[in-house]
Amino acid sequence: MTDTALIERLLDVMEHDIVPKTAAGVAAGNKLFGAAILRKSDLSVVIAETNNELENPLWHGEVHALKRFYELPKADRPETKDCIFLATHEPCSLCLSAITWTGFDNFYYFFSHEDSRDAFAIPHDLKILKEVFTLDPGGYNATNAFWTGRSLRRMIAALPEPDRTRLSARADALAATYDSLSATYQAQKQDNDIPLN
Repeated sequence: MTDTALIERLLDVMEHDIVPKTAAGVAAGNKLFGAAILRKSDLSVVIAETNNELENPLWHGEVHALKRFYELPKADRPETKDCIFLATHEPCSLCLSAITWTGFDNFYYFFSHEDSRDAFAIPHDLKILKEVFTLDPGGYNATNAFWTGRSLRRMIAALPEPDRTRLSARADALAATYDSLSATYQAQKQDNDIPLN
């Protein structure tokens, strides 16, 4: 499969599987982070989820997706080595660990840690990386013995034309959707009891 086809499919999943769940979650007071797990073989969605920190502060989008994934009957749950992990936002240290402990050899993300801090006013990922692990932004090893993490936006920027322009426009439209979700979350976050909101 080409990078172009993979990117198109992952954007489809964000738009049609993750965003609707995230919109409902944000309306309830949760953050706008989401994730999905897809089969590598046919790129079908196994599970898509969103942040559910109102129920439990550990239910970040990625961890909540993993929780739901492991609630599936074993017969319906593919091996993680046979799956793609998609995160709407670059995973934080908690989520990086969860992806590692569950055996995924990959993850893809759309928004960076810096986007979470700067565009969405949620600086905790970078602050924890710096305060706990003494890592600067981007300081973790994105290719290691466990997995490879890839930025969809960097992948789009590396595409040849006309795919780069077409998928950049699609990415911009998706980013605008998240800007709107962020505005909703920011306007109501003082009303929730999430420890790091």
